Amino acid sequence: MKAKIIRVRSAAGEYAVLCGAGILREAAPEIAKLGEFSSVHVLTSPKVWGAVGKAVKPAIPRDASKNVHLFDDAETKKNIRTVELLCRKLTRAGADRKSLIVAVGGGVVGDVAGFVAASYLRGVALVHVPTTLVAQVDSSIGGKTGVNLPEGKNLVGAFYAPRLVFIDTDLLRTLPERQFRSGIAEVIKYGMIADPELFAYLEQNMEKLLRKDRDALDYLIPRCVELKADVVSRDERESGLREILNFGHTFGHALESVTKYRRYLHGEAVAWGMIAAALLGRELGITSNDDVSRAASLIRRIGKMPDWPRAWPKILIAAMFSDKKTRAGKLRFVVSPRIGEAHSSEAVSMEALERAMRLTPKVLGQSEKMHRTGKLHG
Repeated sequence: MKAKIIRVRSAAGEYAVLCGAGILREAAPEIAKLGEFSSVHVLTSPKVWGAVGKAVKPAIPRDASKNVHLFDDAETKKNIRTVELLCRKLTRAGADRKSLIVAVGGGVVGDVAGFVAASYLRGVALVHVPTTLVAQVDSSIGGKTGVNLPEGKNLVGAFYAPRLVFIDTDLLRTLPERQFRSGIAEVIKYGMIADPELFAYLEQNMEKLLRKDRDALDYLIPRCVELKADVVSRDERESGLREILNFGHTFGHALESVTKYRRYLHGEAVAWGMIAAALLGRELGITSNDDVSRAASLIRRIGKMPDWPRAWPKILIAAMFSDKKTRAGKLRFVVSPRIGEAHSSEAVSMEALERAMRLTPKVLGQSEKMHRTGKLHG
């Protein structure tokens, strides 16, 4: 199929996101257009490279095959120590300021490799080859890079734009089922915050997406990229509009943090977080019961997720205060007044927040009844 090209504006200049099944076959000449590089270095994990390395090798300059630097892409390894490890590997391999880093993997690989590219020798060229649904629709676009601290997620990082992004939906064929289903949460997020037609499409075609139907992927992935590209092009450094992309993430990051990044895949935490955010909107009188029930019903169709933790709401709230979106000691949440719209709010009482969080673990079991009756109990 012909690639769909989506342009993203950044302070460092415009870059292209190329989307399409088999798009990696066009990668080598596209990379060559970026100019000459003294060396090319692939940053990836053993698991990812074992799954997609054969498909990626023909897409990158030939000398890169001897410069494949592997690291553990578990969320628990997304830290400063891994950044140091990779920077030392690059040094030993002779990488210089004219080198190119190609990040091949999911969200952790992209975030870590992006931060390495931003930091090594104060910045070297970067190309993303995202291999998970989360990375293809979200994390590879927009230039956010970073790593976690014990105190919270993504607290150390940089805004650093890639030179190119290749989104080849064929790479999703090797993705484990749980990883793929986790990524659907980010797709739902775009419908909730910016595109009611996308949300309605998911309501009608969720089973197609779960089967990795090509027509569904060919519509949904570029559409999500377009939505994110529009937002980040207007607000690269999250000074306002870009905050809407964090719908469900304040809750989700807290879930990941209090469970020490071992219970949830990122999309699973975001899925729970979107339910909590919808309920918070309801508690604040912003989100209707019907929209809460539609959101919960759609999220329920992703499939079983790890349970909500038994932590008291106050423990989760304490974790939220370490979130990078907190300002002047005030928690900020993205709420949705109706499906397809979202905005940030600081006007959140602790009572409303706790009520929403206590109800959240009960909602998935209620969602079908809620959708039939339009009533939410709790």
